[in-house]
Amino acid sequence: MLFSRPSDTGTAKDHGTGTPGTPGARDASGTAASAGSSGADRLRAIELLGSVRYGRLAISMRALPFLAVARHLVIEDRVVLRMHRGLGFHESCDGSVVAYGADNFNTPAPGGTEDLWSVQFTGPVEIMDPGPGQRERFGTGPAEVNGEHFDPVYLRLDPRLAHMHTLAFDASPSGRTRSVT
Repeated sequence: MLFSRPSDTGTAKDHGTGTPGTPGARDASGTAASAGSSGADRLRAIELLGSVRYGRLAISMRALPFLAVARHLVIEDRVVLRMHRGLGFHESCDGSVVAYGADNFNTPAPGGTEDLWSVQFTGPVEIMDPGPGQRERFGTGPAEVNGEHFDPVYLRLDPRLAHMHTLAFDASPSGRTRSVT
């Protein structure tokens, strides 16, 4: 079964400070809050993102949607992305609102009984120059991308919206097997 839990809702233009669950409300971090969402859900989405290394960046290039793979780190509730400069995707992202998502769909537990999840964060992005410690945390990059020497560029995503989706599996024996006669 697929469950969708928006962890934060609102828009970048929404700068209210009301009570959580009311239009314009923001949590303690300044992120928009909504009924049915909680800071715990947002933290869980960030925690899940930190448990995988790569995700997909959704951007607009020449008014067309485009997906690009990126390496990420979670640093102070922001998502820092590393991409190859030679592809030029970072130029389309800088100063724009993008979506970034990741999941654990390629690493399910044996037997298929562990929940699968996906998270998505939406917000403004800017090119940044991380410090040496942050660069080191990314680890070694690929030697080449499409035959070119890998030249890293870094982007910082400030999540304004966060969504978490889980696929829950029935762990009972009757939920895992099915007889066909």
